[in-house]
Amino acid sequence: MSHQTVDTSGIEVPGQGQRPGPPGEGTGRQFLGRVQELRDLRADAEGTGLNTLAGRKAPRARVLLVVGRPGSGRTALAEEFVRQVADRYPDGILRARLTGADGRPAPLAGVARDLLGALDLPAAPGADEDDLTGELRDALATRRVLLLLDGAADAEQVDLLLPDAPDSLVVAVSEGPLTGIPDVRPCTIGGLEAPSAVRLLSRFTGSVRITCDPQAADLLVEECGRLPAALVLAGGWLAARPGAAVADLARRLAAEPAGPDGSALRRIFSLVHADLPGPMARVLRLLSVTPAGLADPHTASALAGCSVPDAHTALDDLAARGLLRRLDSPLPQYVAPDCLLPLLHRLAEAHDRPAELQLARARLLERTVRLLGSCRAAAEPAGSAARKKASELPAALRFPSATAARRWLEIRQPALLAAAEAAVADGGLDTLARRLMAALVRALVAHRGTEEAAGELYGIHELVLSVAERRGLHREQAAALLNIADLDARTGRTPAALARYRAALEAGRLADDPYATGRAMESLGGAHQELGDWQRAADWFARALARRLARDERSDAARLYGRLAAAQSLGGRYPEALRSWRAAVAGHRNAGDLAGQARAMSELARVQEHAGQYEESLRTCREAVEWARQARDERLQAALQLRLADTFARLGDPAAAGLHRQAAERMLGRELSGAADVLDAAELSPGTAQDDTPDLADPRDMPEQAGQGATQAPAAPDEDPEPLAGYAPGADGPEASEPSRGSGPGASEPSDGSELKAPEPSDRSELRTPERSDRFEPEAPEPSDRSEPEAPEPRASDPRTPETAPSVPAAPDAPPSPDVPATPGMRATPDTQPSPATPDMSDPESDGARGTHGTHGTHAIPEPPAGTEAPRAPGAAASATPDDAEAEAAGTPGVPGAVAPPAQSDRASAAGRAVRPDTPHVPGPATGERDPEEQRRP
Repeated sequence: MSHQTVDTSGIEVPGQGQRPGPPGEGTGRQFLGRVQELRDLRADAEGTGLNTLAGRKAPRARVLLVVGRPGSGRTALAEEFVRQVADRYPDGILRARLTGADGRPAPLAGVARDLLGALDLPAAPGADEDDLTGELRDALATRRVLLLLDGAADAEQVDLLLPDAPDSLVVAVSEGPLTGIPDVRPCTIGGLEAPSAVRLLSRFTGSVRITCDPQAADLLVEECGRLPAALVLAGGWLAARPGAAVADLARRLAAEPAGPDGSALRRIFSLVHADLPGPMARVLRLLSVTPAGLADPHTASALAGCSVPDAHTALDDLAARGLLRRLDSPLPQYVAPDCLLPLLHRLAEAHDRPAELQLARARLLERTVRLLGSCRAAAEPAGSAARKKASELPAALRFPSATAARRWLEIRQPALLAAAEAAVADGGLDTLARRLMAALVRALVAHRGTEEAAGELYGIHELVLSVAERRGLHREQAAALLNIADLDARTGRTPAALARYRAALEAGRLADDPYATGRAMESLGGAHQELGDWQRAADWFARALARRLARDERSDAARLYGRLAAAQSLGGRYPEALRSWRAAVAGHRNAGDLAGQARAMSELARVQEHAGQYEESLRTCREAVEWARQARDERLQAALQLRLADTFARLGDPAAAGLHRQAAERMLGRELSGAADVLDAAELSPGTAQDDTPDLADPRDMPEQAGQGATQAPAAPDEDPEPLAGYAPGADGPEASEPSRGSGPGASEPSDGSELKAPEPSDRSELRTPERSDRFEPEAPEPSDRSEPEAPEPRASDPRTPETAPSVPAAPDAPPSPDVPATPGMRATPDTQPSPATPDMSDPESDGARGTHGTHGTHAIPEPPAGTEAPRAPGAAASATPDDAEAEAAGTPGVPGAVAPPAQSDRASAAGRAVRPDTPHVPGPATGERDPEEQRRP
C-alpha cells in the first residue's frame, strides 16, 4: 500500500489520493425536466398566504412541500429550486436531514445542534431538544434564510424547526403529506416526462445507441417507471457494457420478477447487482453496515479486507454505475442513495451470513480506532512517544501533518460519531465500542480542545454510560457520570450536575473505587457551594479531605484545606476558616509549593481582615509577597501588592495604598484601575471571594461566572494496543477499571495526550504543584462513632444544625514571621524564614477511606504551560512515579483508572479559572477490602 496523498484543496489524506470523479459527475450538469413543478414551486413561494388574505401578518416562515416516492428525484428537485431562489435569502441556505441512514427519524436535538453550528452559534453541551430547537428558532427569527429539510418523517419534526420569521422559506421533502402544518404548499411528483427520461439515459449510453433503437429506449424508460434513480442504474449498466444494445437490457428487465411490491427500482437494482463482479458486489453489500451511509477508501478496505487503493477503485466503479454518489468533499467520500439503502440491507441479509457481517463491523471499528490513534498522534510534538508509535503504522494509516489530521477529523466527524452510536446500539461489540469512544474522545480533545468539542464529548460520555450500565461496569459508570456532571456544572445546570455526582458516588461505592468515591464527594461539595449551601459544601469537602489525609496525599490535602476554608468563609465561620487556611499554608509549604503557599497566605490575610484582625492581615500579606518573590512569580507579586493596596485603603491610608498600587503597576507594565482588573479569588488561592466583595459572608453579593468543564477519554480494554486512561476492562473481559481522572471544570485539552491540562490564561503566571508519591495503601479504619450524613442532609439555613462532617485534624498555626516594617509600596522582606512546621497530614482519624485524585477548579493551582518547570522550594525535588514514567514513554495518559477532577464552584471565586489537574494516580493491587463507606451503611 503506497502512501498516496495530494488533494486539490491542499488537504492530504493517508492512503487515498484524489481521483477524477466518475463520468457525468460535473457540478455544472443541467437539471433535466420538472419544468412545471419548478414553476409551481416559485409561484407558491411568491404567492399570497392564508394569513395575508385574512389581513394578518404571517407569524412563521412559509413551508413548501415536495412529495414523492423514493427514487423519484424529489430531493434533486428541491435542491434545484433552492439553487434558483437562493439569491433572495441573504442570510444563506441551511440544510438538514431528518431521517437517519436506517430510515428512522433523526433526533431533533442533533439536527438543531448541527443547524446552530452552521450559524456559528455553539450550543450548550447536553442541552435537551426543547432548549436547542427554541434556541434555533430564536436565532432564525432575525434572519432571512432558506431552510431545506430532507426526509421529513412527520409534521412535528418540521414544526419544531420552523423559523418565527415570515420572510424566511422552508422547503421540506417527504414521502407523504405533512398534516398539521398550516398553509403548507405541497408539490407532488412522479416519474419524469418521457423526453427527459430518454435524455437522462443518453447521458450514460451516448446518443448513438439511443438513435439506433429509439423504440428500445422508450421501452426501457417505461420499464424503469421513468424514475430517475432507476434510469441512472440502467444507464450505468449500459455504460459498463459498450457492446450491449439498449434492447438487451430492456428484455432482461422485462423478464425480471416483479416481486411483491412491483417496484421498478428494485428490479433494476437486483439485475445490476447480479451482473457485478464478485468482489465488487461484496463491497457493495458490506457498505450497508457503514455508519450514516458514508464510505471512504479506508471504510471499504476494512469491510472487504482489501488494500486501500483496491477499495478506492471499487468505490469509483460503483459510483460510475450509479450505485454510489460521490460527495463534494476534499476527501474521497461516497454515499449510497437513500432509495437504495433498504435494498442494500436486504441484499446483505440474503447473501451474507450474520457472522460475516459482524466480522466486517469489527474490522471497520478496528480500522477506525487505528486511524483515530494516528490522527491524535499527528497533533503531538515531533519525537513524542505517540508520534514514534504512529510512525510504525502502515503508510496508508499515517497522516502527513497535524493540519491534514485535523481536517480529516472535521470532515469525517459525522461518520465517526455515527459509528460510535451504531456500535453501542449493536450491543455485540461493546469492547470495540469502548475503544472507539476512547480514541474518538482523545482525538477530539487533541485537535479541538474540550471547550470546542464539548457538545460531541457530552454525547460520547452518554454512550459510555449506556455501555457501562448494560455491562455492569461500575467504575466506568462512575467516570462517565463524573464527566457528564462536570459538563453540566460548566454550563450552569448545577442541579443536574448534583444528581449525577450523587449517582457517581453510588457507582464508585459499588465498584469499591476510592478514587471515584472521593472525587464525587469533592464535586458534591463544589456543587453545593455553587448553589450557596455553604454548610453542606463544607461537609463534603471535609469528608473528601479526610480521604486525602488517610492516604497521606499532602499536596491534595493542602488544596482541599483551601476549599474547605473557602466554604467556611462564605458561610461566615471565620475562626474555622482561619484554621483551615493555616493548615493549607503549612501543607503547601511542606510540599515545596511556594506559589501555592503565597496564595493560601493571601487568602488567610483576607479572612483575617474580614475577622477584624487588620495588623495580622497586613503581616500575613507581606509574608505572602516574600514567598511570591521567592517563587519568581511577578504577576502573583503584583496581585498581592494590590491586595495590600486595598487593605491600606480600607484602613484609611490612601498614601500607602497608592504606593502599593504603583508597585503593582510597575510589575505588570501597564496601568490598572483597581484590584478587580487582575486580582480575583482564583488568582491568589482557589475558592475565595474577592477583596471588593461587600460582605464575604453573604453569597448573594458574590459575583458569578459559569464553571468550566472538561472530560477525559474513556478507557480501552486490555487488547487495545494503546491503553487509555479512563475506562478499562479487567483480566477476564470488559470489566470496569479505574474511572477517568481527567480534569474538572476549567480544564482544557491535553498537550500531549497523556493528561488534561488546565487552561492557560495569557495574563497569568501558572505554577504546578509538585507531584506526590503514588502509593496505594489500605484504607484506615474509621471510628465507629462517626457516621456519614447521607439523608437528610444538614440545612445550611439553620444555624442550630450541628456540623455533621467527619472531624478533620487541623494543622497548627504556622508561626508567622516577625512584623517587618516596610516602606509602603516596597516589598516587605522578613528577617527570618517562616517556620517549616507543618501539620500531621497523614492522620487517619477521619472519614477513613482512601483519598481521591483530582482537583476542584475553585481551589486548584494553575497548570504551567507545556514545557515549563514549576518553581520549587530550595532543596525540594520533584517526584515522579515509575508508572508515570512508563506512561510517558508509551505515549499514553498514565494507567487506566484516572478520575476526572471535580466541577468548579464559582460562587467561591469570581473568575474560577485557576485549575490544576493532578498527575494520574496509579492504583495498587486489589485488596479485597470493602470501602469503609460501605461498612458503615446499614
